[in-house]
Amino acid sequence: MLHRIVCALVLAFCFASSPTRAAGIQFLDSESKLKGAIWTPCAAAPQEVPLGKLGVTAVETLPGVKDCPIKGEKLPLIVFSHGRGGWFGQHHDLNEALADAGFIVAAISHPGDSFGDDAQRDSLSVWLSRPQEIMHLIDFVLNDWKDKAAIDPGRIGFFGFSRGGYTGTVLAGADPDFQRVAQYCTQQNRFCDQVRNGEVPKTWPHDNRIKAAVFADAAHTVGFTKANLAGIKIPLQVWRSELGGKGVDPEGTARVTASLPGHPEIHIVPAAHFAFLAPCSAELAAAVPRICTDNPPDFDRAAFHRVFDAEVVRFFSEHLTGR
Repeated sequence: MLHRIVCALVLAFCFASSPTRAAGIQFLDSESKLKGAIWTPCAAAPQEVPLGKLGVTAVETLPGVKDCPIKGEKLPLIVFSHGRGGWFGQHHDLNEALADAGFIVAAISHPGDSFGDDAQRDSLSVWLSRPQEIMHLIDFVLNDWKDKAAIDPGRIGFFGFSRGGYTGTVLAGADPDFQRVAQYCTQQNRFCDQVRNGEVPKTWPHDNRIKAAVFADAAHTVGFTKANLAGIKIPLQVWRSELGGKGVDPEGTARVTASLPGHPEIHIVPAAHFAFLAPCSAELAAAVPRICTDNPPDFDRAAFHRVFDAEVVRFFSEHLTGR
C-alpha cells in the first residue's frame, strides 16, 4: 500500500508540473442515439467548451478543446457510467486526466436515469438497460465513430460510480440474485412491486471486451454474493467511502468488496458518497449543495482527487498499456 501511495503522489506531481494541455472533447451526436461526450488526447492549450443544451445546473462549460485532432493511435478506451440521476460530465476531471495520459474516454447520460430525465430512475428496467447502454456505447465508438481507427479494440476499460458501479459489476460477469433482493425489498414502491411480481430479467448482458474495471462506491449491492460474483475474471480497482449515504450502504459495499474474486485493489476513503464526483465550483455548490457538502469538514475533496485521478490512471495504465 505504501508503494501505491508513493506512486500516486508521484503521478499527481507529474500532472501538476507537466506542461498544461487540454483534453479534446467531441459531443455525441444524434446519429449515435446517445447523449454524452468523448475525451481524447490533445496537444493544444486548454480552453472552455460550451455545453449548450447538454449542460446541467450551474455547469455551462467543460475544460478542453472542442474537436481537437487526436494525439496518438491505437489508444486504449475507457467507458464511464454515472450514478443515479447523474450525467456524462460528472467525472470530467478524471476524464481529462485519462485523456492527458493517452486514453480515449467515452461517457453517456443514461436515458431515463440521468439529470433532467428521470422517467425510469426508480424502475427495475434500469437494472437491465444500463449495461445494455454501455455495450451500445462501445459498439458505437468501435464501429461508427468517425475516429474509430484511433482505438485499440483489445484494450477497453470501464469506470462506474454508484449505480454505475452496479452497471460495471454486471458487465464484468455477475448476475444479480433477485431472490435475495426480494428478501430486503419490503417498501411499497415501483421497484419493489416489480421485484415481488417477478418482473425480472431472465438473462444479463456481459461484455468480455472490457479487460479491466474501476468501481467507486458501487450501489445496489444486495443482489450480489460471492457465488454470482465469481464470474468476474478481470482486474478490478475498488473504491468505497466509509460514510456512504444517498442510497449507498457502507456495510453492503464492504461485504460485496470482500466477496469479489481474485485480488482486487481496494481503497477505503474517509468520506461520504459524493467525494468521488469532480470537485465543485462555487456556482455548483450554491446550486446543488447536497453533492458538494456531504463530506466531513476536514476532508479536502480537491486534494483527494489529485490522488484519486492519478491512482485510476495508474491502474488502467498497468492493465491496459503495460506501463
